[in-house]
Amino acid sequence: MISLSPKEMWRERLILPNYQIGEAAKYANISSQTVAAWHSKEKKLFSGREDGASLSYLQLIEVAVVAAFRRAKIKLPRIRKAREYLKREMKAEYPFAQYKFKSDGKHLLLEYSQIEGNKADGRLLVADQEGQLEWDEIIAPLLKEFEYQHKDIVVRWHVDGVESPITIDPRINFGAPSVRGAPTWVIAGRWNAGESNSEIAEDFGIGLQDVKKALHFENLSSIKRGKSSRHLH
Repeated sequence: MISLSPKEMWRERLILPNYQIGEAAKYANISSQTVAAWHSKEKKLFSGREDGASLSYLQLIEVAVVAAFRRAKIKLPRIRKAREYLKREMKAEYPFAQYKFKSDGKHLLLEYSQIEGNKADGRLLVADQEGQLEWDEIIAPLLKEFEYQHKDIVVRWHVDGVESPITIDPRINFGAPSVRGAPTWVIAGRWNAGESNSEIAEDFGIGLQDVKKALHFENLSSIKRGKSSRHLH
């Protein structure tokens, strides 16, 4: 269990149910059925969620990370083995939200220094092979859209791509998708109310391109005003 510091109140939000299945699916660019299946007793990929319950921030990040693994062609059994190993051996309740991963296109690897510090000698831990160690080679980092801080907990997700200013950060706006501190759903609401992009940009102190990206993220850039955005809040 991740300990919560009283000096960092935002950390309490990490485990609060705050994201509906539909939201998690849209943010991770997968189907709601896939998210539900990953949390089912049959798949046994995740645990700790009651049927029909919303996801916490850490659960959301784990869903997003697994979705990224799958897009990288990592097979689900290997993902399951890696999570089970890290949860059992490292006592990590949400390992996919707590460790940085690399991949050689087949296995899930993490820098052993995350566990042993300077004693790791540049080796990699093969998480889906019961912690087998390998020497680091030129392997592209996986999950570039996730930023790790605070002992490697994911604290910022570039939800619309690594180059996009749209992020989900539990320290900002209670984890709602935001662009430079402005919630995208609020920008969408202002646009639907008839305000111009320039007015919105000036009020929030952001650029016109930021407003356009927020509206695009909310699926409003090419539809009529007054229609609902794609995300749930």
